[in-house]
Amino acid sequence: MAPATQFEVAQPPNDAISALVFAPDSSHRLLASSWDKNVYLYEVDADGSEEATLVKTYEHRAPVLDVCFGANKDEAFSAGLDHLVKRIDLTTGEQTVLSKHNEPVRCVVYSPEHSILISASWDNTLHIHNTTAPSTPPLTIQLPGKPHALAASPSKVVVAMTARLVHIYDLPTIATALSTSSSSPIPPWQQRESSLKFLTRTVSCMPNDAGYATSSIEGRVAVEWFEDTAESQARKYAFKCHRQVAPDEEGGGDVVYPVNALAFHPVFGTFASGGGDGTVALWDAEAKRRMRQYQKFPDSVAALAFSRDGKYLAIGVCPGFETGMEDYTGEGRTKVFIRELSETEAKGKGPK
Repeated sequence: MAPATQFEVAQPPNDAISALVFAPDSSHRLLASSWDKNVYLYEVDADGSEEATLVKTYEHRAPVLDVCFGANKDEAFSAGLDHLVKRIDLTTGEQTVLSKHNEPVRCVVYSPEHSILISASWDNTLHIHNTTAPSTPPLTIQLPGKPHALAASPSKVVVAMTARLVHIYDLPTIATALSTSSSSPIPPWQQRESSLKFLTRTVSCMPNDAGYATSSIEGRVAVEWFEDTAESQARKYAFKCHRQVAPDEEGGGDVVYPVNALAFHPVFGTFASGGGDGTVALWDAEAKRRMRQYQKFPDSVAALAFSRDGKYLAIGVCPGFETGMEDYTGEGRTKVFIRELSETEAKGKGPK
């Protein structure tokens, strides 16, 4: 069994990282979006040389708040502070505007099962795009709150908003509405209140389509299941993490950090969390236990992504706002690390 290795990407973004994502059909292609107004495409060397090469940079007019791959490793979609949702041809570099929101676009997520792109904006709407007919105007779903996180499973889309609002939409229902150009409002499949008392930072769906995990600015993670039965809902739980003991001279207690990133392992169903304390931990969702915690990184962990085969974990690191920095800059301190996991490193032990 090959031991785990970790290396730093040579040409990282110049400012804070907003998202990392691996390609759906290549475990060696990685995209990073940044507040420096660029999307970066990296190729992880397959020869075991522990390097990742910067292939191309895609310049935008404003900071890029999110990025995702489309149907293959040559297509991507970006969410911009300039209100635009764009398709990027990663081969030619051509950028096409798919829709324009009235406020910045916080998140984009692509459903390969339905060829649908969903964007979430601070104008309190979702735009639903049919990527097989990009010239068709998107459907709009009005939201009751400002969206802060978005994630898709094979059949569901989870939207986490202000005021602890969580809406779950059924993707087959959305696909039907899109194909029939229905003007009727698309209701959420479920409406929930977040298990976390403070603002949701991120959401990630289980690869087996069973549920999702959310995290908050107050050092907590919640794990929930989609099935709306008493038995299934009784399984949900939340736990504290990414906290450090404060020195006695500072009054003791806990220093609480935001949990900025969550990512489920595509093979084993365990998940990684990354926080403002500069650490990454692996968790077994079924057994409700922490499996391991990696060495501290030099700054806040802003983004995480597993490759499709679960072999790599990409970690985006940059200064956070935990110390209330007035003149923020991530220049020179933004880094991307890639960890090559050993065969069983992310494998859980199952329920207790």
